[in-house]
Amino acid sequence: MPSVSLPRQAGVSSWFDTGAGRALLDAEQAGILNGLRGRPAQPWLWIAPTAPAGERPALQARGLRLHPGGAAGGFQGDLRCTLPLPLVGESVQSIVLQHVPLAQVDLLLAECERILMPGGRLWVYALNPFSPYRLRWRRHGPQVLQPMRWRALVQGAGLRCLGQAGYLGATWRVEAGADAESAGSAPWRAVCVIEAEKRVIAPVGPIPAVVNWRRPVATI
Repeated sequence: MPSVSLPRQAGVSSWFDTGAGRALLDAEQAGILNGLRGRPAQPWLWIAPTAPAGERPALQARGLRLHPGGAAGGFQGDLRCTLPLPLVGESVQSIVLQHVPLAQVDLLLAECERILMPGGRLWVYALNPFSPYRLRWRRHGPQVLQPMRWRALVQGAGLRCLGQAGYLGATWRVEAGADAESAGSAPWRAVCVIEAEKRVIAPVGPIPAVVNWRRPVATI
């Protein structure tokens, strides 16, 4: 399904540099850090929509933080580059794509599949076009895709989505007595989160020959 074109687009970083945009990024950070810390000794890559604010989060493993900028379609931050990414194949264990531009998203996801180690994880954080929160960014934010379209793109790149999309961020006020857990996963929240894994099929080993010694043997 095509992306939703929004009027008066001002670029990805412009809205995320506003108070509402920063608040949404702050709400996402705890989940991002939990995912990266779940594999403490492995390299990671985090592509955010804008330059990070504040101190760099404490993470045990080495990693790269990038954001759009520099050359057209390029990235800057811990390094300056364009696609394809200047990283060795299967060299990264965890990747976070946080509100990335859609211009080269197919190529970016293909690069994620290339550089992920077998068993590596990818998290995609994207604005939810079904959320009432879209009124905050619809005239200022980036293009968006429906959650099912994101899943199709991720799986088309050769990665396997784990479970259904999750949701976080702002939502409608929860009425008294409502199930808080159900409300927390409601698909009208501001952000959808898709988690995927790189799985490699193990080669099939040789099949041992079975000899039926009970068959009659010809003798002279």
